[in-house]
Amino acid sequence: MAGDDGFAVLRAELDRWSESGRTATLWWRDDDAVADSAALQRLLDLADAHAVPLWLAVIPAALEDSLPAALAARRALGVLQHGIAHLDHALPGERKCELGAAWQWDVLRAALQGGRARLAAAFGQRFRPVLVPPWNRLHPGWIPRLPEAGLIGLSTLGPRRVQPGLAVVNVHADLIDWRSRQYAGDAALAAALARHLAARRRGEADAQEPSGIMSHHRVHDAAIWDGAARLLALLAAHPAAAWHDPATLWHAAVAEGAPPC
Repeated sequence: MAGDDGFAVLRAELDRWSESGRTATLWWRDDDAVADSAALQRLLDLADAHAVPLWLAVIPAALEDSLPAALAARRALGVLQHGIAHLDHALPGERKCELGAAWQWDVLRAALQGGRARLAAAFGQRFRPVLVPPWNRLHPGWIPRLPEAGLIGLSTLGPRRVQPGLAVVNVHADLIDWRSRQYAGDAALAAALARHLAARRRGEADAQEPSGIMSHHRVHDAAIWDGAARLLALLAAHPAAAWHDPATLWHAAVAEGAPPC
């Protein structure tokens, strides 16, 4: 559903936060970044226009020199590690997964370390050694071992349960309906965000986890761009909505001590 009315359920939930004197914190993660492009510049301009501290999940093996240069003059923007090469290594019958059970841990650890080193060298202080698994999934046995690869955090999809010693901050609303590869629609996007916000407000989910929005700028069409702009305008105008401080996002999740993943 297009147009402002499609966000009514989200606006109503934000009103409830406002009535209780609470701030609904949010964050934005854009996946699959590899290079500068017109689409990337449009994303960065949109984030700047609404003062959004954008996080880019960058694919280490596909990184091009143009991307660090494109970010050099931008503020309030950080970089996360989007797997290794965004390749499917799922076993037969499994859903797409780069970081699945097919790996030997020593081999996977070395590949993750290599990707981390490449991003750290390219982006310096912008980079946080936080893993964003392609397709938002990985073999659960690897999660407690991620610090062995020098990774301090993890970001997937859905309400978080923090692994001890590992910062977990997830996303909860996707701009894209991947079955059709089209804009999810104002109503679906609003409902997903409102669900997580309501669960936080009621104590049914970790109240300290910011509600996360996920995008993929490389495949956005006009409808997705327009929907993103409408959402950001709504959030900018509502007194209860605020973007989480990027300086504290990845260590606060550990300190808050949410249940284990």
